[in-house]
Amino acid sequence: MSVLNKIKSLSASLHPEVVEWRRHLHANPELSYQEFNTAAFVAAKLKSFGLEPVAMANTGLVALIQGKPGKNTIALRADMDALPIDEKNNVPYKSTKRGVMHACGHDVHTASLLGTAKILSQLTQEFEGTVKLIFQPGEEKNPGGASYMIKEGALQNPTPASIIGQHVMPLVPVGKVGFREGMYMASSDEIYLKVIGKGGHGAAPELAIDPVVIASHIIIALQQVISRNASPKQPTVLTFGRIVGEGATNIIPNEVNIAGTFRALNEQWRKEGLEKIEKMAKGIAESMGGMCEVNISHGYPYLENNPELTRRIRQAAEAYVGKENVVDIDLTLGSEDFAYYSHVVPASFYRLGTRNEAKGLTAYVHSPTFDIDEDALKLGPGLMAWMALAELSN
Repeated sequence: MSVLNKIKSLSASLHPEVVEWRRHLHANPELSYQEFNTAAFVAAKLKSFGLEPVAMANTGLVALIQGKPGKNTIALRADMDALPIDEKNNVPYKSTKRGVMHACGHDVHTASLLGTAKILSQLTQEFEGTVKLIFQPGEEKNPGGASYMIKEGALQNPTPASIIGQHVMPLVPVGKVGFREGMYMASSDEIYLKVIGKGGHGAAPELAIDPVVIASHIIIALQQVISRNASPKQPTVLTFGRIVGEGATNIIPNEVNIAGTFRALNEQWRKEGLEKIEKMAKGIAESMGGMCEVNISHGYPYLENNPELTRRIRQAAEAYVGKENVVDIDLTLGSEDFAYYSHVVPASFYRLGTRNEAKGLTAYVHSPTFDIDEDALKLGPGLMAWMALAELSN
């Protein structure tokens, strides 16, 4: 039997077990940097495969699968954290923790990589080199768990020649996988503005400095950072999703707090755009008699899929699932801390289709009704195992 068919056979036989792992993780989610039980679960599974996981970045894990002696190392990554969302699905594996949910598929990523690990641990005589498994915390929260994993040596001893990451995609039908070469995802920074005025009675605005009005001017004016400063050829987004002013119908508050996100696909423009946001917000507030404190939480860099690596693993995917089941995916202004890895070693981040309209599984990530067609887990573990071996033999 060929290695490809061995992997397919092992992946098919493992499917019920991988689903069980995924459902356990889904029912027991943990927020960013709090993945203690998740890490313990993953570590126990890895040890049962004969591997020796090493703790890193508090709740992260790294493990090596050694094939026959060889020079190449390939890294495979999964993220483990959940989101602060109250799940609305009525399923047997519904989150048992109110207000915490695996709404971005990290339970799928973790279970799938565990499946990959079990497959490869049974095929060590079929390949040369080393597969490095990276289970990381904190993808959903700045500065990103990947940054901590890299600082603590996840990409050292040995250093991988490349790294591959997988992410669920509810826009792609189950059974298909998506790839994109080159620039793929945006940088992400969080913008926090505190507009400070002088509170007072709504019927006597002349005696107050109204931070609500100032905040309104700032929000509208800052859109010019995009429309009149960014090149129309350069995708970029500035969105404010939270405004809090604790006043009332007849009360002008002392301050208004605003929170938003700035996304870019160019590091120089990212730097310039953030500087313009700060300068404009402060200037507008001052010109209207108030103040604006600007706090920028720097997040993930842009994510670039190495073209050569992406081309190779796409070809491997075509061999595994058939060319008709491999699709192109669009550039997105979403962000992912996998981007940190892409700035250190050649990296590629692909998408695993999870959509099934017939089953009503169409909700997008980060929503309280997100779920997947678990048939995707028939494909995910084996596909990543096959791509890893294809890359090791490159």
